Amino acid sequence: MLILASQSPRRRELLAREGVEFRVIVRDVEEEHDASLPPEELCARNAASKAAAVAQDYPDDIIIGADTLVFIDGQPLGKPADEAEAARMLMTLQGRTHCVCTAVAVCMPGGERRDFAEKSYVSFRPLSEGDIAHYMELVHVLDKAGAYAIQEHGDLIIEKIEGDYDNIVGLPVSRLLRVLNA
Repeated sequence: MLILASQSPRRRELLAREGVEFRVIVRDVEEEHDASLPPEELCARNAASKAAAVAQDYPDDIIIGADTLVFIDGQPLGKPADEAEAARMLMTLQGRTHCVCTAVAVCMPGGERRDFAEKSYVSFRPLSEGDIAHYMELVHVLDKAGAYAIQEHGDLIIEKIEGDYDNIVGLPVSRLLRVLNA
């Protein structure tokens, strides 16, 4: 059986869209927030912790853990604590290009691990405080890394992307399916 060790509704939607059958099982795991680590390593540690916590109880199943963070100027932007922090994040991102990194940890039956990280780049439009307030009225930003969702009114804030769209949403599905089929 395939188990997704993530509460993210976006990851569930991406897997379901591909016709993948899976269950969701999540364990409480303390995520790292060490800004001194490179994006791939920080996300990889968090993804591995999530997958390993579930794999302990389900050693005969395939477990997928994932972690997505937005990075700008080498600093990770996770989920904002409140609307004021979300507005500050969006103001920091406006008019600039940032990196979205998703690391995926796949625990196979028997203990084999197949891990990878994907990076994409997102360029924001120049935004005023009014533009940001309008976006925040339309989108629930508190459960999203970097305080935005490309799939929800992204045209209002995003100028262009480079890389995998699904990665920016939260799970590089094409690459994950290649890893699972290998």
